[in-house]
Amino acid sequence: MAARNGRTVRDLRRGNRTAVLRRLYFDGPLSRFELGPATGLSSGSVSNVVAELIGDGLVEEAGSVDSDGGRPRILLQVVPASGHMIGVDVGETRVRIGLYDLTLTELAHAERPLAQQRYEVDGIVGHIRDGIDEVLAGAGLGPERLLGVGIGVPGIVEHTPRLGAVVHGQTIGWDAVPLERLLRDGSQLPDTVPYFIDNGAKTLGQAEMWFGGGRGADSAVVVLFGSGVGACLVTPEVEHGRAVEWGHLTVRVRGRRCRCGALGCLEAYAGAEALVDRWREEGGSVPEGVDEETALAAMLAGAYPPEGTAADPAALAVLEETAEYVGAGLSDLINLFQPERILIGGWAGLQLGARFLPAVRHHAASYALRHPAGKVTVDLGRLGPDAVTVGAAILPLADFFACGGRRAEPAPAAPSQSWRTALAQRVPR
Repeated sequence: MAARNGRTVRDLRRGNRTAVLRRLYFDGPLSRFELGPATGLSSGSVSNVVAELIGDGLVEEAGSVDSDGGRPRILLQVVPASGHMIGVDVGETRVRIGLYDLTLTELAHAERPLAQQRYEVDGIVGHIRDGIDEVLAGAGLGPERLLGVGIGVPGIVEHTPRLGAVVHGQTIGWDAVPLERLLRDGSQLPDTVPYFIDNGAKTLGQAEMWFGGGRGADSAVVVLFGSGVGACLVTPEVEHGRAVEWGHLTVRVRGRRCRCGALGCLEAYAGAEALVDRWREEGGSVPEGVDEETALAAMLAGAYPPEGTAADPAALAVLEETAEYVGAGLSDLINLFQPERILIGGWAGLQLGARFLPAVRHHAASYALRHPAGKVTVDLGRLGPDAVTVGAAILPLADFFACGGRRAEPAPAAPSQSWRTALAQRVPR
């Protein structure tokens, strides 16, 4: 039966379950009495939903608290072991795979380093498959118990009906790679376990908005600095965030050539790969034979040495110029979207860290319009270098909640066409 607004009774029940689960997840333990005002549901609806969720093994009692003159109130919480997710960060220096329970406690993890500039599709697919097998074996968990596998990747992700998620990763040489299909072909995971593939900046933004520096904000931009540069925009209209290719905003006409092939992109000045290259071009003492993370750490140590030690002038000059480019790039985000908060994350963003931040704030304010610049805060993300992996695991978790805490049902098989043949044989000719 459909209500006047087009929602069926099933839709209403799913919405009620979602509301209760989310409140218990973010604010629990809570009593049934507290869940009423927190969800907007009647006491009868809360009791019915809680009974269902306890029966499904998703919610359990967690002690009690005294009430004003009445019986103690029973507290409720989400059962951590009632669901498991895998998060995968396909970074540009390594692939990281994490297994989490429903409360996003990490149960196992695996890493596969990537050789510099080597993003072969078959190699990445193999790393993901092997990593999934490793973390499941490490935790002694059967694959059928997974709610899903979330994967954050560099590039634009297109969701297609025939091939699933297709990745357009221009900076890493991926041209319409059908990643979801490649992972599914030959996978040990059952078809009932879905893949959720999205841009890595979006998964970072998802993590920061749920558990980090974005929590409580109606609008925010979470930017990711790694080898490249990206961003996730969250607004009331785009609750779960949208990846934006901020790194390919033009900041200098006819400037340095970016990895994407264009001239003057922000990424060509502010990505970790570009920072190290510019330091080398200015005569800096870049360590030989090390990865980008080690090289960037050496650059920062040279620019900001211990007191009494002379700074590396080339490293310092490049970083000071980069702070202005980043600030100017942030000013565009401020003027366009007027966010409450801007959060800087990614392994390179966290390495640049607090020492880099005052100059970035100064330049962002000087290039932006005064009114939106006066209302935004610019800070570092709070979840550390594994935030993209955690955010990837949130993708199946968010879908699970949206389904009211019910596992996604597999697509029905195509009906047999044998009836057509039988009918044709019975039609008189």
